[in-house]
Amino acid sequence: MSSKGKRTKPKRAARARRRRQRLSARRFVVLALLVLITLLYAGPLRSYYDKRELVRHEQAQVALLRSQHDELKQKLKRAVTAKAVERAARRHFYVKSGERLYIVIGIDSWRRDRARAGR
Repeated sequence: MSSKGKRTKPKRAARARRRRQRLSARRFVVLALLVLITLLYAGPLRSYYDKRELVRHEQAQVALLRSQHDELKQKLKRAVTAKAVERAARRHFYVKSGERLYIVIGIDSWRRDRARAGR
């Protein structure tokens, strides 16, 4: 019986070695698959994060443009009033019928001289 027991030990050891080799080969294959999957996901993930940042930037731009649009709408509402139209016409030297247009020159130098004298 002792000889029989000695024969089984090498068989068991050989089986254990083969099992360990199979496990290490499986581990290698699983690890290689994980690395491959990671590499395949890296490009799309990078693209996703780049696009997400671009979307945030564009949303900020849209918000800014909306606020500018609202300001311009308000400005347009104010500009179509009768007083606003009259102010704009007077800036272009229009006068009402019966009025006379006088253009005074040298006002800036007069204001400077007056400011110096007042000091």
